[in-house]
Amino acid sequence: MTKAIELKKIARLEQDFQKDQKQRAIQKAVIKNGILSSAENQAAHVTNTPVFSIDLDTGKVANQLQSGRCWMFAALNTFRHRIANNFKLKDFELSQNYTFFWDKFEKANYFYENILKTAKDPLTSRKVAFLLQTPQQDGGQWDMLVALIQKYGIVPKEIMPESKSSSASRELNDILNKKLRKDAVTLRTLVEKNASETEIATAKEGMLTEIYSVLATSLGVPPTSFDFEYRDEDKNYQIDRNMTPQSFYEKYIGVDLSEYVSVINSPTADKPFNQLYTVEMLGNVVGGKEVRHLNVDMATFKKLAIAQLSSGESVWFGCDVGQSSNRDAGIMALDMYDVPAALNVDYAMTKAERLDYGESLMTHAMVLTGVDIVDGESTKWKVENSWGEKVGTKGYFVMSDEWMDEYTYQIVIHKEFLTPELQTALTGDITVVAPWDPMGALA
Repeated sequence: MTKAIELKKIARLEQDFQKDQKQRAIQKAVIKNGILSSAENQAAHVTNTPVFSIDLDTGKVANQLQSGRCWMFAALNTFRHRIANNFKLKDFELSQNYTFFWDKFEKANYFYENILKTAKDPLTSRKVAFLLQTPQQDGGQWDMLVALIQKYGIVPKEIMPESKSSSASRELNDILNKKLRKDAVTLRTLVEKNASETEIATAKEGMLTEIYSVLATSLGVPPTSFDFEYRDEDKNYQIDRNMTPQSFYEKYIGVDLSEYVSVINSPTADKPFNQLYTVEMLGNVVGGKEVRHLNVDMATFKKLAIAQLSSGESVWFGCDVGQSSNRDAGIMALDMYDVPAALNVDYAMTKAERLDYGESLMTHAMVLTGVDIVDGESTKWKVENSWGEKVGTKGYFVMSDEWMDEYTYQIVIHKEFLTPELQTALTGDITVVAPWDPMGALA
């Protein structure tokens, strides 16, 4: 039954509000200072001091600037931690622009392939609408970065430095998405007219040629070989000549990325724990590593992260960074702001409800570099962000243990830390979830 709001009901609401002296006092603070500033809880600053019992020395933080490359920065940061330790290279960075270029190029091809797969579906179908809504973007997931490295390797930042379009990517994204949508029209029309596979392949080849030109013009041409020279922390001069991106990765990082697995915590009814999941139409490199998630309960999730940190290795993770988070102070804590008390409102939901009803999903990737253990239990976590040194403690954040429970969704763990049961789960059946599933969100 449809019923409009009556004007006399509005009058009663106003009368009730005017009688509430406490709320009127809060109103004055909120109007002047805003909701979050008025609701900020100073106790959260006291309980989330940046001191940790396990604290990896990972150096100066990087800055993704005005781009959505956090997933890429976080992954490359885990690699540079290893380089810093093994080769005494302080504050060394890998080229985010290099991986950015190849991600954009591969995402274009991935989009074309998905457009062709759905070419006979109506434009009104949810899958086609999903593809066309955002043909490509800056964001990604761990396995997508693995696919890029396995195909293209990586290079030092000085070999392919930042460009304006990599550091501030909105213009490039707008142009690429206009181009990809136009190409989608062409590809769907070719299929509709029963064009041959050769005709379609030729058309797609021309499209990729144009995409490469746009990227090379905006980001620079990726190097295929280079000399790498540096002085280590002991002032010793080193040089490696005629390196390729692949040989650089093998010598200076040398990590077998197939030994790492994406572990998620998604306590929704459609995803039983200790099982594998993948997301339809999620990826970048066609034929590359498939995105796979192993879903576990939160207690297991945290034990795995602690085990890897205890071994001296940092942990890539994905979360919903905007929830109950103070950017300037660098604190993520459930009690950071007491908005329900300030506004006299209740919006409490379980983690599963937030995922199911669109209130939360993974929006940002960072690196766990420490944890505070008290009486055998984690209480807070040290986080290396990629927003530069002007936020948090020189760019590092503190995440409360309770915040991790509610808003952290993904970690990347070496298989050696998995229990026998979880090792077995890795070889089990894989459930495919819809492209718009929250576990397909791009950080």
